[in-house]
Amino acid sequence: MSHLLFEPLTLRGLTIRNRIWVPPMCQYSVEKLDGVATPWHLVHYGGMARGGAGAVIVEATGVVPEGRISPKDLGLWNDEQRDALVPVVEFMHSQGAAAGIQLAHAGRKASTWPEWGVDGEGSLPEAEGGWQTVAPSAVAFPGLAEPRAMTVEEIAQVVTAFATAARRALDAGFDFIEVHAAHGYLLHEFLSPLSNLRTDQYGGSEENRARFLLEVVDAIRAEVGEAVPVLVRLSATDWTEGGLTLDDTVEIVRKLGDRGVDLIDVSTGANVPAKIPVGPGYQVAFAAGVRQQTGVPTAAVGMITEPFQAEQILATGQADVVLLGREMLRDPNFALRAAKSLRHSISYVPPQYHRAHR
Repeated sequence: MSHLLFEPLTLRGLTIRNRIWVPPMCQYSVEKLDGVATPWHLVHYGGMARGGAGAVIVEATGVVPEGRISPKDLGLWNDEQRDALVPVVEFMHSQGAAAGIQLAHAGRKASTWPEWGVDGEGSLPEAEGGWQTVAPSAVAFPGLAEPRAMTVEEIAQVVTAFATAARRALDAGFDFIEVHAAHGYLLHEFLSPLSNLRTDQYGGSEENRARFLLEVVDAIRAEVGEAVPVLVRLSATDWTEGGLTLDDTVEIVRKLGDRGVDLIDVSTGANVPAKIPVGPGYQVAFAAGVRQQTGVPTAAVGMITEPFQAEQILATGQADVVLLGREMLRDPNFALRAAKSLRHSISYVPPQYHRAHR
């Protein structure tokens, strides 16, 4: 019996072996605070590739030092960081998985304490290694330090930083790029009227608020060429009155589709505190709405935990890909388990694991 979960997906020049992908998940594991990947990253990402995932997307990676969520984040603003990612990518490829990386700038949510391993929370003081954050407007995320509004010149510099990081990613061997424009980080902050109060060409109308993201996408495409897939992660709604809605996101995606973005990774929220109705598959309807109204392929994410649930999302046309985050942390071999549960024969069970799949 055929299952869509295990059908290959081709984006431009890249064919990915199945539709079970690993989304970017921050690890906060760069102990030297230099943005350089460590053995943890090799084992973490390599294990998920070995476990049968079609593609593995490396965590939010800062395009500039001040774009990191915390000092323990990965970076890709220098060649040492690029070179440290080469063995990570090579091992993922050796296991048959495609390798992606999410390029990011955290904006007003940068310079925070790591999520684990420390006593502090919220903004990291400069005395502890923190820095001045930037944003579209000098409006703080509740509980964090007030950012400084970016100048037009600084916006241009960040656009260039995204493109330069994309070049380094390709040189490290990555197969595709994802732009992080969700979860209340810098590009999402520009998109949302809740955080963007500018009155220049980057604020006000929906067209102006989307300008920064479109410039980043254009710059990355110019840098990586036509063969490399470019994805964008969006928060489809702010879950708050006056914020972004699905209708707004559809219009943004139409612009991204016109610029050749290959797939939209559809998440929600995190730009402002909000009451979110969390439950199994709670964000899938947004991926479905974007896909149906724009024709641009989508990935669904959010409490997708079971093989039959994941297959149903694809079989009913709600998305082209399923992204499993926390479930992959619980079970890096989810794809192998899904094949066994669905009685689907695959050719990429590692020979060392065959005894578990007979």
